[in-house]
Amino acid sequence: MKLKRYLQVTKPGIIFGNLISTAGGFLLAARGHVDLGLLLATIIGLSLVVASGCSLNNCIDRDIDSKMARTKNRVLVTGAMSFKAAFWHGIVLGIAGFGTLWLWTNPLAFACALFGFVIYVGVYSLYMKRKSVYGTLVGSLSGAVPPVAGYCAVSGQFDMGAAILLLMFCLWQMPHSYAIAIFRFKDYEAANIPVLPVVKGISAAKQQIVLYILAFAVATAMLAFGGYAGYGYLAVACATSLWWLKMALSGYKSSTDDRVWARQVFFFSIITITALSVMMAVDFQIPELCCTPAPGSGVLAALGKLVA
Repeated sequence: MKLKRYLQVTKPGIIFGNLISTAGGFLLAARGHVDLGLLLATIIGLSLVVASGCSLNNCIDRDIDSKMARTKNRVLVTGAMSFKAAFWHGIVLGIAGFGTLWLWTNPLAFACALFGFVIYVGVYSLYMKRKSVYGTLVGSLSGAVPPVAGYCAVSGQFDMGAAILLLMFCLWQMPHSYAIAIFRFKDYEAANIPVLPVVKGISAAKQQIVLYILAFAVATAMLAFGGYAGYGYLAVACATSLWWLKMALSGYKSSTDDRVWARQVFFFSIITITALSVMMAVDFQIPELCCTPAPGSGVLAALGKLVA
């Protein structure tokens, strides 16, 4: 079916994941005062931009996709969709997405989306992914853009809250991506993609996963201690980060099957970031400029007062 092919080339799973994080950043900044029109414009615009980036990424990666078991059935590899059709599909989606953001959000949200798009398509896909072990780190910048753009669509400024979100989601991308590279090791090796596990070994990747999860745990707590989220968010952030860290450390056991372990770390990374995106959306608070934050002034606290 033609429509299915046009949908598949945009990587719907990635769009959905970014939609959740975008809404989380938006609702964190909105602090209960939600402009539904702005929310829809932000989500639709960013989803179209992400879809555009994924379509163009499929065009760029069609040669290496043919060498990997995970991607060998993508529509450009099998010939179910032509390069020309996928390319112009991506261009049209990009124009629609950037146009939506420009007309109905604000210049900062538009700039955030443009930055992420250029990094993902121009820097990561065209060069860093194939040439450098640091490609994952560069790619993490683009992956962190949606929640920041959602936040900036409301705030109209890149403040400390936006900076913490950028840091959080960049740090999260690293263990998430390294875990994929471990359980898909043979794919990356066959395609000659210089990810850390292939270049420096799985042991080095395990060390990096643990260190990045530790840094991620600190960054998530900063959102509460900085006065942007409440105790409910902080409790979930601590619980998920510590459990994720525990899983990562279990990879050092001599009996560990690296592929099974990496899959577990990967799947829990999705649970972690989804839970935090939801919690930042419902347990927001208004940051105090010079005082110690009083977590719990968000939706959860309001519900508690109603019950009381």
